Amino acid sequence: MSASLDGRFVRNAWYVAAWSRELGRSLMSRRILGEPLVMFRKQDGTPVAFVDRCPHKLAPLSRGELIGDLIQCGYHGMQYDSTGTCVRVPGQPPIPPAARLKSFALAEKYNAVWLWAGDPAAADANRIVDIPEYDRPGWGLVDGQYLHFATSYLNLTDNLVDPAHTSYVHRRTIGNSGGEDVPVKVEHSEGHIVAYRWVTNAEPVPVMKTYGSFKGNIDRWQYYHLYLPSNSYVDFGAVDTGGELTEKAKEGGFRSFTYNFLTPETAASTHYFWLHLRNYGVGIAQVDADIARVYTQTFEEDRDLLAAIQQQQEATGVREYVKLSIDHAPARARLMIQRMIEAEG
Repeated sequence: MSASLDGRFVRNAWYVAAWSRELGRSLMSRRILGEPLVMFRKQDGTPVAFVDRCPHKLAPLSRGELIGDLIQCGYHGMQYDSTGTCVRVPGQPPIPPAARLKSFALAEKYNAVWLWAGDPAAADANRIVDIPEYDRPGWGLVDGQYLHFATSYLNLTDNLVDPAHTSYVHRRTIGNSGGEDVPVKVEHSEGHIVAYRWVTNAEPVPVMKTYGSFKGNIDRWQYYHLYLPSNSYVDFGAVDTGGELTEKAKEGGFRSFTYNFLTPETAASTHYFWLHLRNYGVGIAQVDADIARVYTQTFEEDRDLLAAIQQQQEATGVREYVKLSIDHAPARARLMIQRMIEAEG
């Protein structure tokens, strides 16, 4: 059975729980991997996350209040410290041993709060995806972006190892007809898949017409990387046509990296956090705003189509009736994710 349809997820992994700016000295509720979570910052700024459920009557703790670094249930006033230990039961000196909150290991990196959904003792912040260009001179950054998708995160991972769909879904922004018949190549290793292609001697796509300075037609690359289970980045750019199709050429070309952090909300909905790095229009606030708008439009096109696909999958109980050669990377990703889930038992 598909991991998306039976509601199971990879738990020994880092997921973005919130952008850093979202968490403060108020109680924030967000459902992640099917569980309601409550998050806040301690007085020293350290982020904390628990299951949003008091063990007494299961009242949402997010409806309670913070008292210093204690979270107080809004139903009967039970108080829990930042480790999840109950330290007070009003009117009852003995504290039941089961009065404890499930907590999660957190790490803060790239202006995001990352949550380890599995065994806290196994959480290693070094396993958070690496972003070499972040804070590097010569790269413009748009971060703190978020969309909610009414579809399984697996439909999104399918989409994020599928360069072919850009020719049709994103003709207003990052795609055009030049890539329609260009095959997609796929490589994979442990925990990683990349689907890629070069579209040669083609008209620039809209975003490149706006911000590039090409002489005419271009050679454009699309490298879609997926780090399992659900962190993606897209290496996208172009050079004037006729040169070598190499990494060295890419380094000197019009280039961007879009990082997409998919956090399952439920089996059929996903939190979509993203940031974008580019080597053009660096330090220009208007370009930052334009890129945020253009890529939001791009991802909204994905969001609307994938929500419709989710509805049809739920109505039919079928993911797809026909397989194409472009499905190699999505199928490989699903198989690898399923094996990760099974390995966790």
